[in-house]
Amino acid sequence: MIVQELHHIQQEFGYLPREQLLALERRLNAGADDKEQVKLYQLHQVATYFPHFRLTPPPRVRVDVCRDMACHMQGAGELCDRLRSMAQEMAGSDVAVNYVSCLGQCDAPVALAVNDHVYRGKILNDVRTLIELALRGERLPHPNASRAPLPAEWLIDPYNGAPIYEHVRKFIDQFTADLSDDREAKRTRIGGELLDRLKTANLRGMGGAGVPAHQKWRLVASSKNNPKYVVCNGDESEPGTFKDREILRRAPHLIIEGMTLAALLTGAERGWIFIRHEYQEEIAAVEAALVAAREMGACGERMFGSSLRFDLQLYESPGGYICGEETALIEVLEDHRAEPRNKPPGPAEIGYLGLPTVLNNVETFGWIPAILKHDEPAWYGGAGGAAGLRLVSISGDVARPGVYMARFGETAGQIIQRAGGMSGGRKFKAMAPSGPSGGFLPAQLPVAKLGKKAIEQLTTRNLLTASAPSVDLLNVPLEIDLMRDLGGGLGAAMIVYGDDRNMADQALNCTEFFQRESCGKCVPCRIGSQKLVEMLREAVRRQTTLDRELVEEMGLAISETSICGLGQVVASPIRSILRFFPEDLNELLNESKTGEPAPQDSTKPVLSS
Repeated sequence: MIVQELHHIQQEFGYLPREQLLALERRLNAGADDKEQVKLYQLHQVATYFPHFRLTPPPRVRVDVCRDMACHMQGAGELCDRLRSMAQEMAGSDVAVNYVSCLGQCDAPVALAVNDHVYRGKILNDVRTLIELALRGERLPHPNASRAPLPAEWLIDPYNGAPIYEHVRKFIDQFTADLSDDREAKRTRIGGELLDRLKTANLRGMGGAGVPAHQKWRLVASSKNNPKYVVCNGDESEPGTFKDREILRRAPHLIIEGMTLAALLTGAERGWIFIRHEYQEEIAAVEAALVAAREMGACGERMFGSSLRFDLQLYESPGGYICGEETALIEVLEDHRAEPRNKPPGPAEIGYLGLPTVLNNVETFGWIPAILKHDEPAWYGGAGGAAGLRLVSISGDVARPGVYMARFGETAGQIIQRAGGMSGGRKFKAMAPSGPSGGFLPAQLPVAKLGKKAIEQLTTRNLLTASAPSVDLLNVPLEIDLMRDLGGGLGAAMIVYGDDRNMADQALNCTEFFQRESCGKCVPCRIGSQKLVEMLREAVRRQTTLDRELVEEMGLAISETSICGLGQVVASPIRSILRFFPEDLNELLNESKTGEPAPQDSTKPVLSS
């Protein structure tokens, strides 16, 4: 696979020398017929698309500072400016300081990478020390992220030290005990029982769309097209999201078992765990778990002594938010740029190499063993739109940012309290219930700005009376359908904002993220995201009002005409500000006239030396 080969070259040389790309071209084409020949331009197409790859020698020290959401709130912009001044004094052109998109360390901002080593919660003097070590050619300190077992209260790991891969072994025992010669009939019967368990549990995809897992798996299992594949999406790149990181590093056996069961019941014999390249600790943990699983027979050839096989490999992503879009991820696996495909059909029908592919994210696969372990059919969730357990990444202005287990239907207030409540004596002002993609919801939801469906749902739940002008967001249950009706969506990330934050500034930061991460394939997203950012920046620069009608019109057009989910949510942050926080937008524009700093720039203790 081209991307993996490029990773190996860059790890050895620090960049991609032309002679090494030519050597790779020769190596890939050895013994290949004309139709399978890989040309140098194809290698360049991939290498030039992803910012992670470098075609020229880099400076001796590279410092990449995360600038998204939690890190932005904690003063990443000021830290970057001070680092640039410091680096120039220390070594001039030998040190380059740049911004980078989210590094998945939102629970300990500010995050940054020094020569591709990712660090959390750093201040100026910390980075100075790392730069000095790198300039002297010394080994940079290891981040030492914990690989301790997951907390028992998360309920996702049913083993707690007991022998793992119980359900893979059980499937194979049933398969081999049946003396029937019809392998497909056996697979359908045993797999059907497993699918029914997932349907009863109502396990939904944890990647944001919330599609029931059993539907995808059943569609692939019933397909007559072969071969079939299983892919785990571990490219956790949305700002505010880091819960998959913990499963990958601390319980990778859950993912391996979930994927292997998907392979056994669908008939797939090959699969990949796709992990963002910044997650080096997690990559190492998964690699070790795969070696152990193959040794004990839980995957690989002749699984547990049977004739069944499942070749499961790790795939190191070249990075980029767009790689988390399922069809863009498949494009990368096929050695192309990460440009999403038009849907439908989805990967379950036409996936890797145009063949049926089960594609779920880390947490979805991770819940499978626990669901099967419990005999109670409704242990996990059962019927209903608010059913199920989930892991939530919570960051921002809370006392204890981190990953917490929650049940669909718990309120925002309950989860914030689990994270220690508001930090620094702040009052709750707003929440992003789905990272940047869901926009922002205010502490008090004004009834006059809610749609009919949202009002009906809130009334049904006794959260809204006829005379109430607003609804307390802290009392609203976090359910996928309800959050969508409120206009916020519900994903894997909750970012909490205190009353000293300017939400228009936060919206600009999020829209800039989408602009940078747009793959550029479709015009509405490529041009529209750029135009939205330019309009807000220009309003601030020229101290003029924002054409709010035009922003709304553009936002609707972009969301309705873009190919993939990125374009469909690119305007969400700004549109939510126009809807719920117009006073913050006025404040931001007025600050540009007076020269006063924005409220969030007061977080200087994080950056102090």
